[in-house]
Parts: sequence; C-alpha cells; structure tokens
Amino acid sequence: MKVLMKQEVRKVGKKGQIVEVSDGYGANFLIPNGYAVLYTEAAQKDYERELAKQALIDAQKRQEATELAAKLAGITLQFEASAGRRGEMIGTVSNKEIIKTLKEKYDIIINKNMIVEKNVIVNGFGKTSLKVELFKGVFGAINLNVELKEKK
Repeated sequence: MKVLMKQEVRKVGKKGQIVEVSDGYGANFLIPNGYAVLYTEAAQKDYERELAKQALIDAQKRQEATELAAKLAGITLQFEASAGRRGEMIGTVSNKEIIKTLKEKYDIIINKNMIVEKNVIVNGFGKTSLKVELFKGVFGAINLNVELKEKK
C-alpha cells in the first residue's frame, strides 16, 4: 500500500514522502491516526495546495516579524531598581516583567520561548538588550535600561 505521509513517523517516513507500507500497518495505524493518507493523484495535489498555502502564511508571518523587529529596535524599556550598600542592584528584572511591560505599554505580545538568551540575567544598572527570535530566522532585540530608584 502506498501512502502519503502527513507527519513524520520514525523509521517509516517524513512529512510529504510517498512510502510503501504493509496493508495492515497503513489501514490500521497510519491512516486512522492521521499520520498518512492513501496515496492518490488527488491526495498529492491536495498536499501540494496545502504546502503552497502554508508558504503564503509563512511569508506573511515573516513580514510581520520583520516589522515587529524594526518596531522593537526603536523601543527601550525603562525599569527602576533599588541599590544595596555597595551600589549594586538588588534583585533582577525577570523575563516575565519584560514581557508584561511590552504587552501593557506597547501592545506587543512576546512569549518566553521567543527569548533566545534564556540564561541572561538582568541584574545590573545600565543598558542591555535581549535577543528574541520572532519567527524562523527573524531576530530582534529588546532594549532595556535599568536605573536607580530614587529614595524618598
């Protein structure tokens, strides 16, 4: 039985491949679970249409990500923090705070998985930036400035 793979299945085939499998395996496992469809010319054309549609969606998302990267380049988030006795910053500015500030002030939605440098900790005064991947291969930077909170 020839099937067109809709998803990658280990030791069987990758998405989009046409593979020959036993009738029982194809009819009882691959097709019912949505991993593959029976190979026909119509199924092949449907798959090609789906690929073309996905390519358009990806191009649109890439364009939006590029625009968002340009928008992020012009933004610097301001944070205030207290200083200890030796003038060092107390605490850190977490990724959660950064994401929340972007959403509240600029209506930009970034999730924590987009931040590339997960081990970078903002725990000092001054300017810094975090690298984010907005889409596959499209990177931007979130600029931060941490200032000393004035005592009252």
